[in-house]
Amino acid sequence: MNNIIEAKKISKEYVISKENIHQVLKGIDLTIQHGEFVSVMGASGSGKTTLLYNLSGMDKLTSGNITFCGEMISNMSEEELSKIRLKKMGFIFQQSNLLKNLNIFDNIVLSAYLRKEESRQIINERAKILMEKTNISEIKDKDITQVSGGQLQRAAICRALINTPEILFGDEPTGALNSKVTNEVMNILLDINNSGTTIMLVTHDAKVAAKTERVVFMSDGVIIGEIILGKFNEYNNNLKERENKLTNWLLELGF
Repeated sequence: MNNIIEAKKISKEYVISKENIHQVLKGIDLTIQHGEFVSVMGASGSGKTTLLYNLSGMDKLTSGNITFCGEMISNMSEEELSKIRLKKMGFIFQQSNLLKNLNIFDNIVLSAYLRKEESRQIINERAKILMEKTNISEIKDKDITQVSGGQLQRAAICRALINTPEILFGDEPTGALNSKVTNEVMNILLDINNSGTTIMLVTHDAKVAAKTERVVFMSDGVIIGEIILGKFNEYNNNLKERENKLTNWLLELGF
């Protein structure tokens, strides 16, 4: 299995003043393979979200190198990075971040329209299929103020997938959801991963991380360990056993 992301000795510093430099990432090495489902855990301020932003090119490294799909992206211009994010990456955040002046369907298709590489008919059909898979077809014409938080997050997933990305990044995508909706969203993400899309998500929730293939733990800007849980399938995997294994491992790390 080939690596989709290779990060070598990546560091990120924020200069507050000449005497005060805050180092958030401290020489991290990380690889993510095509088709993996990886979660990153750690206490608040450990650097996990900064890591996601740097791996995706949304933030610029201070030093180190990142290769994505065989291309060195760490030295690319913002214009080049924007094109890669639009074509090959999808993003889901804790809040859906949908545009208030567009209905649900228009929010989903917008980025694909902006690519101008396919007809609107093809894009619209793909959006309809995604909405059917996530069970939100009935809210197609609704404004974002007329639907539930869980429906908004499903719409955000559809938006993230509309350009058939190589990788899906999630920054606490279930952080604002209740346990029932969290489980529903995770099942959708598992289906997406099983279809071949690589996923990397940041989470504080061990129940969420227990469904991912590999868990990476960060502390104070460095990766201090990882655990491989293997692919999860709700029909042939004991979720409670995975949760216990992960919880015991986290306790060993002092988390």
